[in-house]
Amino acid sequence: MRQQPLPLGFDPLQGFEEFHSGPNAELVSHLRELAAGGTEPFIHLWGAAGQGKSHLLNACCRDAHRRGLSCAYLPLATLRDYGPEVLEGLGALDLLCLDDLEQIGGDPAWEQSLFSLFNELRDKDRRLLTASSQPPAHLPVNLPDLKTRLGWGLTLHLAPLTDSDRLLALHLHARAMGLDLPEAAGRYLMAHHPRDLGSLRQLLGELDRATLAAQRKLTVPFIKTYLEHLA
Repeated sequence: MRQQPLPLGFDPLQGFEEFHSGPNAELVSHLRELAAGGTEPFIHLWGAAGQGKSHLLNACCRDAHRRGLSCAYLPLATLRDYGPEVLEGLGALDLLCLDDLEQIGGDPAWEQSLFSLFNELRDKDRRLLTASSQPPAHLPVNLPDLKTRLGWGLTLHLAPLTDSDRLLALHLHARAMGLDLPEAAGRYLMAHHPRDLGSLRQLLGELDRATLAAQRKLTVPFIKTYLEHLA
């Protein structure tokens, strides 16, 4: 049986330049320093779903990769079913970014493997960036030593964006895709679709493909017809 390759890379289209920081400018500055090999060895990033945590983890990997550093982005929500063996050998990386940390909470094998990896990264003076929907103290982690380790580093809260900031973020994402998003079209999306950035970016990708297939521009009537078709 052919073994399925693990998704251990990062998205090169999700960089700091494509992220609208809004009230999170200081947070982004800390992450840029981490990606550059700064003195802070461990950062935990937390915030609600759809705020851009995964984007920032990918951005750190892209920056580190550009500097010639070894790195990997692991979405634990996707990788959990592969088992904690996916963490083996990652202690040699210059930067490791672990997303969806809450997904492995309560699993003894995963918690023990993550604890061992944390210690290995620390002993080798490597960098670790983790992300979750909760601060470290509220994560469903049962292993006391791991819970303590997760509180050692810098904890950063990704603040939600205002509607105006969210619209700016959407335009920035569209520009990175090479998609022309008129002001009226952006506001229509915000008014007629869930406003979390994750959902909006996914919809923007679908609309990009739909406009290319139809050889049409992205307009309010086009979006309206597309959303009605989905309903």
